[in-house]
Amino acid sequence: MTNNTLAADSAADHILTADVVNGWVDNYVHAWTTNDGAEIAALFTADAEYHETPYDTDWIGRDEIVDGWQSRWDWQQGGWEFSHSISAIDGMTAVVTGIGTYVKLGTFDNVWTITLDDSGKCSHFQMLNTERD
Repeated sequence: MTNNTLAADSAADHILTADVVNGWVDNYVHAWTTNDGAEIAALFTADAEYHETPYDTDWIGRDEIVDGWQSRWDWQQGGWEFSHSISAIDGMTAVVTGIGTYVKLGTFDNVWTITLDDSGKCSHFQMLNTERD
């Protein structure tokens, strides 16, 4: 897994960089691939929020996020792939656009808004998921 340590100009001035965001996304994809609870948990703060639209996914807290992810393990059977790019970074929040293609489910356009804390863990995750026709 990639180290998500933030660069700092001074002890109080943390900077979210493209490298940090890409590292976090790489770790997310790796955890999605393994479905390992510890790897999923390592991505999020203890009180993180994970929301998906248009689905009714509102997981609050690391434990609920891990349970929710692991409940979707079947989605990955048959194969899947994900590509992404960073659309914007503002302070400690980044917008990531991606395309997820699942053999069992089809292709989805994703827009993620992620907020990372000073340690590189996500405290807020919002995904807009749009299935392609």
